Order: sequence, then C-alpha cells, then structure tokens
Amino acid sequence: MAVRTNGAIPAVTAVLDGEVRLGLTGDEHERILGPARKAAERDVAVAVGQRWEVGATTVSASVAIAAAAGVSVFATGGIGGVHRGSELTGDIYFGQPRGRRTATDGHFPGAEEAFDTMRYSRPEIERIAHVAFQAARKRKAAGGEGRVTSVDKANVLETFQFWKDVVTEVHAQYPDVELQHMYVDNAAMQLVKAPKSFDVLVTGNMFGDILSDEAAMLTGSIGMLPSASLDKAGKGLYEPSHGSAPDIAGKGVANPLATILSLAMMLRYTLQQAAAADRIESAVKAVLTAGLRTADIWSAGTTKVGTREMGDAVVAAVSGKLAGKTTATSG
Repeated sequence: MAVRTNGAIPAVTAVLDGEVRLGLTGDEHERILGPARKAAERDVAVAVGQRWEVGATTVSASVAIAAAAGVSVFATGGIGGVHRGSELTGDIYFGQPRGRRTATDGHFPGAEEAFDTMRYSRPEIERIAHVAFQAARKRKAAGGEGRVTSVDKANVLETFQFWKDVVTEVHAQYPDVELQHMYVDNAAMQLVKAPKSFDVLVTGNMFGDILSDEAAMLTGSIGMLPSASLDKAGKGLYEPSHGSAPDIAGKGVANPLATILSLAMMLRYTLQQAAAADRIESAVKAVLTAGLRTADIWSAGTTKVGTREMGDAVVAAVSGKLAGKTTATSG
C-alpha cells in the first residue's frame, strides 16, 4: 500500500457513508469537512491519541485527553494508543450570549466591553465523562493504569465546580477506574514535568485546546499527529491534526507520517481492522528506529529524507523490506 503526497500533507482521509476517501485536499477538504463539523454540533464524537518512538527514546506520556463538549469530543491518535484531544462544539467558544456592548457595571461603567459565556450542561459533561472512563477501562485491560485525570479550574469557575461534581458522580459507575482532579494550570506544568504520570485526561473545550497542543509537542512535531472524528456508528473523518500545508506544497519536505497514521486510525476505529492498523503503526516505528527523519523531526545523527522517501520507507516496512539502520547525514 503506497501513501503518496505531492509535498503537502493530504488534508483528510475520510470514511463517509461507507465510502473510503484518501488524500483529500483543498476544496474537497472543505466540502467534506464542513458538513461533518456541522454534524458534530448534533451527534459526532471525536477521539484522539498519539505515541511515537525515536530509536531507543520513547516520548510516551500515556496521555489520553478526552476533552469534552456539546455532543462531540475531538481527538488525535497514533502509535501506541496514547490519547489526547479537545472537544469541538461546547464551552466558552460556543456559549451564548456573547458580543460587545457598553458596560453598565463593573470597574468601568460606560466603557466598551466584550463578553463570552462559559457553560456546560449535565448531559454534556456526563457524555464525555463516560467516554473518558470507558477509555481508561480499555487501557487498563490492555495493561495500562486505568486512571482518569479530570482537568478543571473549580477553585475560581462555577462552571468547572459543576464539571467536577458531575464527573465525580459518573465515576461511581466505574469503581475499577481511578479518578483524580487537577487544576488546569497544574496540569499544564505536569504535562511538561512528568507526562508519564497521566493516563486519560478529560477536560473542557478551551482547556483541551491548549493542553492538546502542549501535549502534541511531547512527540517532537505536530507532523506526527493523526486525528479521527467519529460518529456513534464508527463512521468518521480522518486527517492529520494540523490539516494541509499549502505553503510547502510541491517541495517534498512535508512529514507524511500523520497522514499514514490517520489511515491506521481509520482501519482501527471505523473498519475494525486492528491487525492492519498495528502493521502500519509498527512500520512507522520501524522507520523511525532506522533513523529516517523529515525536516521537522530531523536531528544530528539521523538521516534527513523527503516526503516521498519517508512514504516509500513506510511501505517497505509494512511489506517487511525495510533495510536496517540507515547512515546518518548532516542537515
């Protein structure tokens, strides 16, 4: 199976109504992704994860962020099943009312001001809490820790005191899973200080938006991050979490691994082909262990390759034809 790009990252791999679409770009991306995002406001769940290994060095936080919102959860996935993500349709990003007005109170009555509304309903919180606890349960069954960290700011935000209360109530249905609560500022610090201390994180849209980008860099590059947006039936829309890269189109320098790993996620979550997904993820590990790097993840002592060379190497690894440790080249 060859996965090619034109030097830019193909924007999306999608399974819609049973049809598999690979490498959508430009107008096709917007035509398909736009309606899917609107559907997310109604009934889409999105799940995310990432882990990758560089030679003997494992950058693996065992982090799974099931960040919550309206009716959807956004996630990014990859090698090793480490999860993290951010929700798409709730929290302060979408809360109403919002706008600009002339202040009638506060420190500066009569001055122009802007305002947003942070809000979560019980069903929204319960839904994402179940997703988080079920993810932790599955990870525990596979040898993981089985722990959920709920990230909030309950000390100053009434919305997140409510969040904390509801998550705690839902936890009673999962006695086999550990629950801990953590303020978002501490969570941000601990992701850098001790990422392996996390297993599954669940949080709101805004906090998840920030923490997921922070966690992304634990892998070394956002170019390593696939993502999946899934409905309840398991149909989904798959793409690198960074989207397309038109500024480097045709240059042959883009990292194709997030696109390839998005295909692995499609096999795992929509097509229920775990063995095939494992083969692709193992092939990506093998290529990285062999020392191949695109420019975004290159460092001294590794071999810098272009988009096509990296894709060909993964294909060779899937078929068992990848050569051993490559000879390092300078930048």
